[in-house]
Amino acid sequence: MKKGKRYLAAMEKVDRAKVYPMEEAVQVVKDAASVKFDESVDFAANLNVDPKKADQQVRGTVVLPHGTGRSVRILVLTRGEKEKEASEAGAEHVGSNEFIEKIKEGWTDFDVAIATPDIMGEVGKLGKILGPRGLMPNPKAGTVTFDVGKAVEDAKAGKVEFRVDKSANIHVSIGKVSFTNGNLMDNARALLGELVRLKPAVAKGQYIRSLTLSSTMGPGVRVDHASEVAALKM
Repeated sequence: MKKGKRYLAAMEKVDRAKVYPMEEAVQVVKDAASVKFDESVDFAANLNVDPKKADQQVRGTVVLPHGTGRSVRILVLTRGEKEKEASEAGAEHVGSNEFIEKIKEGWTDFDVAIATPDIMGEVGKLGKILGPRGLMPNPKAGTVTFDVGKAVEDAKAGKVEFRVDKSANIHVSIGKVSFTNGNLMDNARALLGELVRLKPAVAKGQYIRSLTLSSTMGPGVRVDHASEVAALKM
């Protein structure tokens, strides 16, 4: 596919043969961002795991210290007293049957869905709609819980979910180009630390093969992940 002039100009600011220290990589990503809107900054890691094997699945969540820079619309599927708790915590949509029916009709105007365990029998039937969109409540992600207040607050604060794909990659947005360099580094390191913590016991050799940062419309910048992982273990 032919690259546009803007992208090619951004590419000139990146040394493709170089592996950058985290601090420098963040600055290069920001320098290479050239569009008028506030681009997201994306974290992409390739892991030395086999996603086809159950014991090598890498999946988790982390609350980014400085959030993601975007507003999050939250749906809480629950009944009774938990509805008030969810609303007071800041959820945009709270209820049960009315929203379940809307989703069956194709409505997905929300970014995060949280459900209490007592309603999952009905929510589970929405899997074909919510699953492909990454919106299905899941206990491992902390989105199936009776503690809906905390779940809503965590989502608002910048909690992100990640899961290794079939090519053993992890992709997560860790903020915006407008963030300070320090805030982007803090978010990247928080996510990297959680990835390292979740390393499968059966994973041998170099667990993280590569780490790249990029803006939405910009080229990837390779990060010296080995130094970052070593610093985490100190």
